[in-house]
Amino acid sequence: MLEIAESGRTWILSGPTSSYAVHLTDDDELLHLHWGPRITLADAEALALRPLPDYWPFESPLDGREEYPVEGGPRFVRPALSVRTDEGRGTEWSFEASDSEGDELRLRFRDGGLVITLHYRMRDDVVERWVSLDNEGPAVELLRADSATWTLPDREAWRLSQLHGRWAAESRLVRAPLTYGEKVIGSRRGHTGHQHLPWVALDTDATEERGEVYGCALGWSGSWRIAVAQLPDTRIQITGGAGYDDSGLLSLAAGESFTTPVFAGLWSDGGFGGASRAWHAYQRTYVIPDADTDRPVLFNSWEATEFDISEEQQGALARRAAAMGVELFVVDDGWFGARTSDRAGLGDWTPNPDRFPGGLRPLGDYVHALGMRFGIWVEPEMVNPDSDLYRAHPDWVQYQPGRKRTELRNQLVLNLAREDVQEYLWEQLHALLSSAPIDYVKWDFNRCFTDAGWPGEPYPQRLWVDHVHALYRLLDRLRAAHPGVAFESCSGGGGRIDLGVLSRTDQVWTSDNTDPLDRLAIQHGFSQIHPARVMAAWVTDSPNTQLNGRISSLRLRFVSAMAGVLGVGGDLAEWTEEELAEAREWVTLYKEIRPLVQRGDLYRLRPPQGGLSAVQYVLGDEAVVLAWLEAQHYGEPVPALRLRGLDPTASYECRETGEVHRGAVLLHHGLRTGLRGDLDATVLRLRRI
Repeated sequence: MLEIAESGRTWILSGPTSSYAVHLTDDDELLHLHWGPRITLADAEALALRPLPDYWPFESPLDGREEYPVEGGPRFVRPALSVRTDEGRGTEWSFEASDSEGDELRLRFRDGGLVITLHYRMRDDVVERWVSLDNEGPAVELLRADSATWTLPDREAWRLSQLHGRWAAESRLVRAPLTYGEKVIGSRRGHTGHQHLPWVALDTDATEERGEVYGCALGWSGSWRIAVAQLPDTRIQITGGAGYDDSGLLSLAAGESFTTPVFAGLWSDGGFGGASRAWHAYQRTYVIPDADTDRPVLFNSWEATEFDISEEQQGALARRAAAMGVELFVVDDGWFGARTSDRAGLGDWTPNPDRFPGGLRPLGDYVHALGMRFGIWVEPEMVNPDSDLYRAHPDWVQYQPGRKRTELRNQLVLNLAREDVQEYLWEQLHALLSSAPIDYVKWDFNRCFTDAGWPGEPYPQRLWVDHVHALYRLLDRLRAAHPGVAFESCSGGGGRIDLGVLSRTDQVWTSDNTDPLDRLAIQHGFSQIHPARVMAAWVTDSPNTQLNGRISSLRLRFVSAMAGVLGVGGDLAEWTEEELAEAREWVTLYKEIRPLVQRGDLYRLRPPQGGLSAVQYVLGDEAVVLAWLEAQHYGEPVPALRLRGLDPTASYECRETGEVHRGAVLLHHGLRTGLRGDLDATVLRLRRI
């Protein structure tokens, strides 16, 4: 809901439990008034009457109070907008008008020929903010154009939560006290990155289910930056947007425009768990395509075959997968061009005639006849130097003239900002998806930008932004032309996960690390912001030869992966009949609990800290608990689980794998699992009686 004061200079957006308010002073300074529990318009107008502090001359009264700080004038905080023209740097803007359309508020300012519009939209309790810049005058260089600056209320002892990591160790949660100065996270790699997810949360004394939490998440799949600053007067501001540094985003000629990605913010008084559930509901409702459709159980052939594949061999794997109950069979790398290793073939998106003499259609038809959907792996933004594409168009890659072209994983990055590259990829992928009954595409991105040059382009820095916009356009175009095809975002695991790519894909590959114990911490961090509905998780072979050699039971591997979108990636040709039969039982169980996992409310009962860990999903009168015993020290008893999200006065029928617990369970007594040293994971299903 949007309300506007009679003066036309105070605006308040309200959701079910929260409000966000701003005010324009008589001097055309846009000030932040409130972000937190729901208030009335009269409350906001009263806040607008408070005078600014008299800080001069060494501090600015605007700092920490201005809604969108620009460079120039009486300001010392990090600017959200930094502009350069032939006359110099800085912005001296004035208010022009406000308008609204539906639930969107637009506040328009002008500095010469540059029109700056701040956009706001409240979706449930999530505030979406972004900025559009339209140039109606001489050329303007955007050095920095952040999506938003968020201002938090005065509190003491703020604590910052963030998700950090690296390849095979993504999304690890860390919380630490925030000190004076700035904490900056981001990516300068051309994609979202494994090192940080573009999300932060701040609290003072929150627990998992109690206390105020402020969170911000950026919807951008390229380089990005979020800066969290504690100012000298203890106020907190969070500024974020596309691009890592201030070296230049774009140059806008007369008539050109730029729209920043959305930087979304959420206030919750339900602790970290309440904030997570609100983020999940927001994404399922407003971000993720077809989120009310549950994702299928898939099998991916990579770990079974790697590059040594053939149509006959894939068919044999498909038969075993179908017998297990798999619903989607995916051929991974190695089906195209001269792709017998990672040294050749990227860029040549036609089936290898020796391996698939009839193209992909015969295998796709066979997979469909087995009752499964059919999927493939692609990496369209990359090219091997040993490829027909590179030999024909060596200038289509990112490179700096006169410098060595850095190869990582034996590949270079295509300059997707070029229109001819975009059109080539559209033609190749559109033809591919039209040539066979393909239902799913795993879209990979296996290296970072290094030599991000564009010889001959007057403003080569635009490559960083234009590459992402081109990716979005290509995905949008393919989805429109092939509405039955689902897409998964992958980047060597979790290297491209954000609200931007999630608005165009159906799920994401969480990590290349499929070890079931390592995955518990990765999935715990991932769940802080993103829902299980998009979190792909695989069961692979034991020992885990890909990473750590750890031996784990099939039970543990399945229950770990069942906390998200279940997949299988092991070599089924080597699984015993007993393993295949057990796997079939787990797949059957997952299909029964899938609606709760993928669409239910998540409660993190115990975090993964080396002992018992558990998550709970609640949907209507049903719940499911997935629990894991990582270690049992000195034979100590496994602690009881305090269930949440259910009626504490009701009784629930509880069934557990392992044939423990049957009958009525009173929740306020807690729930003991049947876990012990030789039983390392369990699934408990509850139904209200």
